[in-house]
Amino acid sequence: MAKARGEVCELCDRDCPKLTVHHLIPRQYAKRKKLDVGPMIDICPSCHKQIHTLFDNKRLATELNSAELLRETPELEKFLNWVRKQDPYRHIRTHRRYR
Repeated sequence: MAKARGEVCELCDRDCPKLTVHHLIPRQYAKRKKLDVGPMIDICPSCHKQIHTLFDNKRLATELNSAELLRETPELEKFLNWVRKQDPYRHIRTHRRYR
């Protein structure tokens, strides 16, 4: 039985059954600073959880506010290299470090 085709995560490039919306400028930070919520990207739940495990909202808002910048961080780059090999239907645990 073939799996239904999902959508592609903008970070790990996996074809996933469901995607979540990630605000590149966190809503909490934008609201407090009275900024526009700004752009968003569609990413898989695994990438979304890992981003919020690794980085606080201040760093996400000021330094990592694009998909390209997120992909280039050494901490997330290691995770992305690993998660690309994983089944997108599998539950992924988040960790502060990936080897």
